[in-house]
Amino acid sequence: MLRTRTPTCVLTSAAAPHATHGHHPDRYVQIGSLTKVLTGTAFVRMAEAGLLDAADPVERWLPAPHGTGITLQHLAEHTSGLPRQPPGLAGKDPYRGFDNVALQRLLGTCDEMTTAPAGTTKAYSNLGYAILGAALSAAGRLPYEQLIHDHVLTPLGIREITTHPPAECCLHPTGLLGRRRPQWTLDGAILPSGGLWATPQATADLLKSLLVERKLGDPAPTWQAAGLVTWHNGATSTSSAFAGALPNGAWVMIHRLGGTSGDTDRMGIELLRDLHDG
Repeated sequence: MLRTRTPTCVLTSAAAPHATHGHHPDRYVQIGSLTKVLTGTAFVRMAEAGLLDAADPVERWLPAPHGTGITLQHLAEHTSGLPRQPPGLAGKDPYRGFDNVALQRLLGTCDEMTTAPAGTTKAYSNLGYAILGAALSAAGRLPYEQLIHDHVLTPLGIREITTHPPAECCLHPTGLLGRRRPQWTLDGAILPSGGLWATPQATADLLKSLLVERKLGDPAPTWQAAGLVTWHNGATSTSSAFAGALPNGAWVMIHRLGGTSGDTDRMGIELLRDLHDG
């Protein structure tokens, strides 16, 4: 495994949680795009409950132009044709200004932003999941975080995943001289795409519940597949995470305060390979 002094927390199906360099399995951290797993699971659950239809066009729930061909299913599967990021992001805190007003403005031109017809090409889109989360809130008539609790976390008995955790329970990465490094603001319109905080233990519990125990049925289309591995990762300006599982029930969840997402992914894949071979 990669050896660094980056604060790291590793949880697996084969051993007790292991944290180094100041990390902790029960302290809140940003999980980045692992948030999408909760958004996608809520989408599937709401469709099963009849609150929406997976084939609903975006304009059924949001002020998007008619005839884009983009459905909620396309958003969940990353086949909407929308770009990876909202246009116009800039600065050290790029999502700070991407609020609901900005999202509503973009919705009016989403037919002009697509790079391919909906349903024809798979291309990862943070913007797509921001729009999906807004559509879920409109369909459920509840704020995003309440939907996540009602349709995902409460049924699984998981509590330590939230938008605004208690400050005293959070871990923050530090730089030179122990100064806290600035973190992205992710609680605006980008929240459903990458803004949740969670403890590593709660994230591992989510992974086990959704991929291994299948407590809420088949996994949401959010999850990625590579060979035998079903996985998703997440990254912010200061954190990186990987969660993955094998058909034999082995699983790995890694969170790092710093480092690159690529290195974190490689650590996770290596651990899963060891669990498979062992």
